[in-house]
Amino acid sequence: MSAPIIRTRGLTKRFGDFTAVADLSIEVMPGTIFAFLGANGSGKSTTIRMLIGLLRPSAGTVEVDGIDVIRRPRRVRDHIGYMGQKVSLYQGLTLRENVEFYAGLYGLAGAELEQRWGALCERFALGEAEAEKPEDLPAGIRQRAGLALATLHRPRVLFLDEPTAGVDVRSRGLFWELIQDEADAGVTVFVTTHFLEEVEYCDWAAFIDAGRLVANAEPEELRQRYSDGYRIEVTLPPAAKESAARALGAVAGEVADIPRGLAIRVPALDPPVLAALDRLVAAGARLDIQQPQMTDVFRRVLAASGTAA
Repeated sequence: MSAPIIRTRGLTKRFGDFTAVADLSIEVMPGTIFAFLGANGSGKSTTIRMLIGLLRPSAGTVEVDGIDVIRRPRRVRDHIGYMGQKVSLYQGLTLRENVEFYAGLYGLAGAELEQRWGALCERFALGEAEAEKPEDLPAGIRQRAGLALATLHRPRVLFLDEPTAGVDVRSRGLFWELIQDEADAGVTVFVTTHFLEEVEYCDWAAFIDAGRLVANAEPEELRQRYSDGYRIEVTLPPAAKESAARALGAVAGEVADIPRGLAIRVPALDPPVLAALDRLVAAGARLDIQQPQMTDVFRRVLAASGTAA
């Protein structure tokens, strides 16, 4: 099993008497998308700033890609890409001029730059925006350009702080496709967001509240622990109800009778449940599967930790 590419132990940041992040210990595995979730002011951005070496912790340790971030903050920056809530594109310069500026920071020039930027420009659909200035670009294109620049030097770890804030729903979906492409290529993505539905794109989710870690698991495990489970409605003819109820009862326990058929609630869509549903669909039944919403999961996480949502 691979070693974590991001690891913190007891990470703490105090500003005077105020503790912004308290005793944070997390591990992020290579090539995964790690969602770091919490309300505004919960400590997400402070944590990222410590992880990338911009803010020195008050206590604890941070390691990113094998580098001690506290001892060698400058060295870690060659291994990471970063995109903040406000895309770091210089106004007054065209997108192409921004590219050349950032490329110079990483020693990219000439044919190597043209090859790398050409590929990114095509993949991120930025060709028509190269001659435009950032202030003249729509928010969705600015976000794509920011992500492209963050990956220009092929970082092994990508830190994204609220990357879809202020972007319309369609652009958010396209942006997440690009993030998933990066993860598929082996890049580790650490992303903060307050759009809890975006957890669906992630391999792991950690919730922070008032600077403290209150949940840390795969999204499906969080649903099992902090929700009533999946509600599944099965539409089928009245004559088929009795046999279907027996089949569903074997995997779900309680089966409810509803006007158009049957309904069950299960903690997870595990193989026995899916097999029973597949047999019903093969016999002509129709399914409506309602997944627990991550907003409801978050409320229960906060309630379990003693915090009001």
